[in-house]
Amino acid sequence: MCAEIIYGKKSVKLKDGEQIKEACRKLGVPFSCEQGYCGICAIDILEGEDNLNELDENEKSMGLDRKRRLACECKIKSGKVKINY
Repeated sequence: MCAEIIYGKKSVKLKDGEQIKEACRKLGVPFSCEQGYCGICAIDILEGEDNLNELDENEKSMGLDRKRRLACECKIKSGKVKINY
């Protein structure tokens, strides 16, 4: 099955289980450390939060939740995820 990241009218398809970092980069999300420490790549999950992996410790320590995630730490399980940044 093919997963999809959607931002506005743009979307990027990716494989189930794949990290969403590169898809988000193609959609214009800015990145810096890419290791979950700086928070630059924080995105809002507008739809499909159940289609992402669970929050990791870095995200939890930043006070993020299922609706606000770090693009560098997310993997899509399947389906569609609609984001904003």
